[in-house]
Amino acid sequence: MKYRSTGRFPVLVSVIGLGCWGLSGPKVWKNSSDEQSIKVVHKALELGVNFFDVAPVYGFGHAEEILGKAIKGFPRDKIIIATKCGLIWDQQGRIKRCLTKESIMKEIDASLMRLKTDYVDLYQLHWPDPNMPIEETMEAMLKLKDQGKIRFIGLSNFSIDTAARLLPHISSMQGLYNLFERNARSYHNIALEYRTESEVLPFCQINGLAFFPYSPLMQGVLTGKLSQNEVFTDVRAANPKLVGENYRKYIDAVDKLKGIATKLQKPLSQLSLNWLLRHESVTSIIAGATSPEEVEENVKTVEWEMSDDVYNEIERIVHDTNVID
Repeated sequence: MKYRSTGRFPVLVSVIGLGCWGLSGPKVWKNSSDEQSIKVVHKALELGVNFFDVAPVYGFGHAEEILGKAIKGFPRDKIIIATKCGLIWDQQGRIKRCLTKESIMKEIDASLMRLKTDYVDLYQLHWPDPNMPIEETMEAMLKLKDQGKIRFIGLSNFSIDTAARLLPHISSMQGLYNLFERNARSYHNIALEYRTESEVLPFCQINGLAFFPYSPLMQGVLTGKLSQNEVFTDVRAANPKLVGENYRKYIDAVDKLKGIATKLQKPLSQLSLNWLLRHESVTSIIAGATSPEEVEENVKTVEWEMSDDVYNEIERIVHDTNVID
């Protein structure tokens, strides 16, 4: 495994992390089970992965509970847990944004209980709350830091303007980024207030912030394992980019990229993740997995480096097929 750190996040984290949305269970992701999820976490730890990104809203607390069970007995100081706050839900499962002080204080205690730990390494504001001044939200985050419940503060899905205002207090940013979605304006029909490649990556590099890209394989599209007529029955069914002509456009590009992967004798997933690792601003890739085999495949990405010729050929294909969002 390879590890990276930054000036404002001086912690060595594995360049391949584990995105824990997949630990939410079969109601969220097909082919998912608690037993399998625990095996996924154990395989990740075995292979040197030390960065685990989760959130309370994943499975309405279930993913945090499973992660807490899976890491029991492992040295806590060797595991970097990144969770989030700001998305809460009611008994009907209706989700809303909430970054009030009172809500954050409740959320951290609930997360710590589910994770079976007394601190979180990185606590991230999941999405902006337009009804709450960010300065008041940050007061709560700094209080949690003073209490020792969190080590570092991060932003997820926030604009550069907000990040600049909070720069003295934050250590990382997280955003949507993959081979196709580089400056995307939306995610699951949710408007994004930032452009990753043109704004966030340079901002993080200049200011020494860690950057964690989520959806690095575009929810499975960039694995090359999905069919032209794939019908999603899990959470991906709510992603408008994965239906109709939009989806077929991506699969056409994937078919061409598979030719490069075949020549290299590497799976397309590794080609896609390796492309991300060429960017120095990327600290750790939040790569999801629903089986130990997928974890192993993702981790093997660090065993080779993409040449300039391969990189340029990838760029030619994605530009010619007009799939860059």
